[in-house]
Amino acid sequence: MAQFIKIYEDKPSESAIAKVVKVLKDGGLVIYPTDTVYGLGCDITNSRALERIAKIKGIKLEKANFSFVCSDLSNLSDYVKQIDTSTFKLLKRALPGAYTFILPGNNNLPKEFKKKTTVGIRVPDNSIALEIVRQLGNPIVSTSIYDEDDVIEYTTDPELIFEKWQNLVDLVIDGGYGDNQPSTIIDLSGHEPVLVREGKGDITIIDF
Repeated sequence: MAQFIKIYEDKPSESAIAKVVKVLKDGGLVIYPTDTVYGLGCDITNSRALERIAKIKGIKLEKANFSFVCSDLSNLSDYVKQIDTSTFKLLKRALPGAYTFILPGNNNLPKEFKKKTTVGIRVPDNSIALEIVRQLGNPIVSTSIYDEDDVIEYTTDPELIFEKWQNLVDLVIDGGYGDNQPSTIIDLSGHEPVLVREGKGDITIIDF
């Protein structure tokens, strides 16, 4: 059964974050809060953990559209081709925030994603998520946790999330109630920005 840890967003406990990071480094799966819905994540460098997430989601790993959650934009050059100044300025303006930006991937992508030409980058405005990635030292691969109930779509109560996911993951963080609106997805991999999904992030940040 998964661990269930309470972490306060206004002052994340270092020891609690360290427990989460240990689980990730050991190849575990973690459900954690973001500035939108709760996410299911693992260490980007752990192949076994990546396979587990793909299996839970019922998809082939190489076809999965997982996001890379970074603590800031300094990780970008690890996985993204060089971007122009206007794109970088837009990212600086929007992040941290409730956006997923699709950017052209480079040759350093983990082997599981080598066939991908693009990658979704998230820098959530949530101190728990950012602190986990900082302490881990590299991005986490993440996907939203959907609810099978079409009316709810996203479960927001951490205790209900734990009840449902406790036998599938290794740790669930109670970071307070989550949002039920996902991130806004904007594709910046082509010549013009393309709105893929309107979510919580304000789309007026981009002139489409």
